[in-house]
Amino acid sequence: MSKKRSETTTEETAAEVTVPVLPAADWSNPLHHPQDRRLPRIAGPSGLVIFGVTGDLSRKKLMPAVYDLANRGLLPPGFSLLGFARRDWEDQDFAQVVHDAVREHARTEFREEVWQQLSEGMRFIPGDFDDDTAFKQLRSAVDELDASRGTSGNYAFYLSVPPKFFPKVVQQLKKHGLASAPEGSWRRAVIEKPFGRDLASARELNALVHDVFEPDQVFRIDHYLGKETVQNILALRFANQMYEPLWNRSYVDHIQITMAEDIGIGGRAGYYDGIGAARDVIQNHLLQLMALTAMEEPIAFDAESLLTEKLKVLKSVRLPENIGEHTVLAQYAEGWQGGAKVPGYLQEEGIDPQSKTDTYAAIKLEVDNRRWAGIPFYLRTGKRLGRRVTEIAVVFKRAPHSPFDSTATEELGQNAIVIRVQPDEGMTVRFGSKVPGTSMEIRDVSMDFAYGESFTESSPEAYERLILDVLLGDANLFPRHQEVEESWKILDPIEEYWANHGRPAQYASGSWGPEEADEMLARDGRSWRRP
Repeated sequence: MSKKRSETTTEETAAEVTVPVLPAADWSNPLHHPQDRRLPRIAGPSGLVIFGVTGDLSRKKLMPAVYDLANRGLLPPGFSLLGFARRDWEDQDFAQVVHDAVREHARTEFREEVWQQLSEGMRFIPGDFDDDTAFKQLRSAVDELDASRGTSGNYAFYLSVPPKFFPKVVQQLKKHGLASAPEGSWRRAVIEKPFGRDLASARELNALVHDVFEPDQVFRIDHYLGKETVQNILALRFANQMYEPLWNRSYVDHIQITMAEDIGIGGRAGYYDGIGAARDVIQNHLLQLMALTAMEEPIAFDAESLLTEKLKVLKSVRLPENIGEHTVLAQYAEGWQGGAKVPGYLQEEGIDPQSKTDTYAAIKLEVDNRRWAGIPFYLRTGKRLGRRVTEIAVVFKRAPHSPFDSTATEELGQNAIVIRVQPDEGMTVRFGSKVPGTSMEIRDVSMDFAYGESFTESSPEAYERLILDVLLGDANLFPRHQEVEESWKILDPIEEYWANHGRPAQYASGSWGPEEADEMLARDGRSWRRP
């Protein structure tokens, strides 16, 4: 009797309970506690369309990153990948290209079951960017995948194409109804650098893109901001009491931000000539690193709060009064690198022998606010330098009084905190210590933190983090259009000066840059740090 009454009650309860069906964008796991870090953020139903899918960036970075995300369980089961390019391929050909790229470049182990699930959602659309038929096919493929893979109308469009094609692609997306999301869904545009070549072209491009996509739908990729070590700048400064009190003009002597490459332009002559190192690297990567290094503490770790503080820094940047003395542009000459004789920039295939394009740029900037007034920031980048390295060195002032000056202190330099962005991600703290022995000899020593030694999980590739953030709609690590425009305001006067004042200096391949750059720091009584 009691068993029958229990069954009736259960049936009645089941009939009364109704489970609301939430739109995909609003869904969250009711069993997942917000403070439980074991479950990572996983993208909801979605797809990614890559324009220019046959290029090096797509093959070496984007497609392997998509596979690595799938392999780590961070993509939905029905995730879809569409490629658009000028190739006469079928879907199977595209899948084979992705397969080969993944086998060669993926960070994680290749697993057949992951690949099979991913490959079922792959489609390829052949055509030019002004081909209406191709965009109609793209629209049909998106609709078909919505039905077969359950992507819920959520798509990100990745423009892995030269900047001159950005306007055409976004206009075609608008014309064929691909930029407008169905009710409860989203559409996003991902744009690679360089975003314009000066302030005027950046503003023009912003206007064209924002005519199709709302500002919060546009994700400008700066892959440096996806690196763990760059994000660790904020953790280092604002999660630790021991650094932030010293992070100001009272204790810091100067800051050096370096991005050095040991390669030449390779096969990028058509893209690189006319752009140069300053536009290619300083305008985006290095000014972003500078903003993160110099910014005040944001009220929260969200896109708007980070934008607010970074903009304050960029708007406070003051150019040197004498641009000729405090900036240097140069080109690599022939020399020896990696045991091989390499040609100079002007001897590279496809480069005009009269080209004034810079392959090295060093500039001195100051931040005109209470924290940093009078403290120089030295930014430098170059190709064919001593080795590949990106680092931020915060160099501190010498002690105001030293009782050891009469003893052996020749090897005692300035204290420094060095954040290594790549390739050996980590951080070094340099300070003075007594050498064991009877005399009071003091020299520099270093304490070192390396990601690979301190954490069991390897750091994901920057593009993994950034693609996942796009699918999640998290804009924390993406520069907004205001930052792009402020960065061009800083660089444009320097580019304009050098366009009208002589040719770039020369430096031997394999060296650490031109003598003029050393002289620039020597005038301030300083020297470049050797990474």
